[in-house]
Amino acid sequence: MKKIKVGIITMSDGREYLHEEYKDMLLSYQKDIAEALEAEGSFEVIEGLRAVNSNTVAKEEAIRIKEAGAELTIFNYAIWCYPQYTAVAQNFAPGPYLLFCNLHPSECGMVGMLAAAGTLDQLGIPCHRLWGSVKDPQVFSRMVAFLKAAAAVCRLRGMTFGNFGGRPMGMYTAVASAEQWQREFGIDIENVEQDDIIRAGELAPQEKVDAAFAWLEARVGRIEYDGAGLTPEKLKTQIRSYYGLRSIIEKRKLDFIGIKAHGDLTDRYVTMDIAEAFLNDPYDWDGPHEPIVAATESDMDGALTMQLFKMITGKPVLFADVRHYDKERDVWYFSNSGTHATYFAGASDIPEENLKNVTFYPETHYYPAGGASVHHFAKAGKVTLARLARKNGRYYMTIVPAEFVNYSREEMLAMGSTTTPAWPAAFAKLKVSADRFLASYPCNHIHGVYGDYVEEMKICASIMGMEAVVFE
Repeated sequence: MKKIKVGIITMSDGREYLHEEYKDMLLSYQKDIAEALEAEGSFEVIEGLRAVNSNTVAKEEAIRIKEAGAELTIFNYAIWCYPQYTAVAQNFAPGPYLLFCNLHPSECGMVGMLAAAGTLDQLGIPCHRLWGSVKDPQVFSRMVAFLKAAAAVCRLRGMTFGNFGGRPMGMYTAVASAEQWQREFGIDIENVEQDDIIRAGELAPQEKVDAAFAWLEARVGRIEYDGAGLTPEKLKTQIRSYYGLRSIIEKRKLDFIGIKAHGDLTDRYVTMDIAEAFLNDPYDWDGPHEPIVAATESDMDGALTMQLFKMITGKPVLFADVRHYDKERDVWYFSNSGTHATYFAGASDIPEENLKNVTFYPETHYYPAGGASVHHFAKAGKVTLARLARKNGRYYMTIVPAEFVNYSREEMLAMGSTTTPAWPAAFAKLKVSADRFLASYPCNHIHGVYGDYVEEMKICASIMGMEAVVFE
């Protein structure tokens, strides 16, 4: 993913003699922030050239960092600073805004930051506050969390969601308003016929399909051909569906997608399980690629949740049904026919490490067109789960800190056989009680990534002006 361009503007005192006394120190604090962010690897920093000591300088520095391509802005405070300069700069500098100050007792950075924050509050300009030393790992991690979350929200604007097939199986929670998405997130929705996948897939060169087929046969742990639901030809048709989708995504400039599949492709073509898995993966048989969010059942809010996760982490995102609660083990079974990237079988960017744990089973009788179901068990590890949802037309964010757990393979196979044996599964321990979760969780679908990204998702919700509900 491309680096996040962060602008930094450092505020100063409007009294010339104090500005002259402190300007070098102020810019040294700014340099500390810039160097820390550049060293982290995710950021390109555009520094202010002057500490701001007048409205004119505030305007000029803000315009300069905007024209240099900054996506968001850090306002930096290390002494008492005239708050009017922040008010002027926000007219030109790109938001969201992070107001950052030191806590040195002999320097009034905290006073300057609070005065500026209060000014922005009065103006109705949202901002996020952070204080401390950028050299403190905890403070720096909070800065990085804000910047990544803010950039993810900003980068939604101008994106296009490819909606293949429309509403699946009567799900209201899978369908969102085009007007609301454009108004609130800046996202356009491109409706695409599912037959286009078939037509585009037929154009894939046979030699590429054969090479992909050989690659899978050499690396997937087991492929359980049965001569009916799963045959080599059906697997090759699924590979064609992947190439068809990649072609459409490229030609139509789609940023993330959802595929209905049910009742159409699953009855008369093949399932989309292979295509969805390898779109969401960080690789395919042609080599590494940036994960492309593909939500099964064309779940729009699910895809949007996944896209936020992907833009924050750069990693594949899980899509699953909340399938079962095992009271005896106090564990949840998350399982769905499509969209489980093979990445989750081993949590590695090396395909062989994951695919050795994958089995292609014949698709269930629910989907008579057949094809391979991409079966595996999600590797154990800390995860952050979430779901964007709507209540009375207003969006809110549900965040679920959790842990994926593993048992012996024999035990997991037995557990999975109580649901749909051919489908992938993630076994999750939640911090929230089963009663609260089932009484309040807003949907049958859930999404997540490895790692702790609760703070980032809360920040996303705050920037987007919605409530965040954390289940813990």
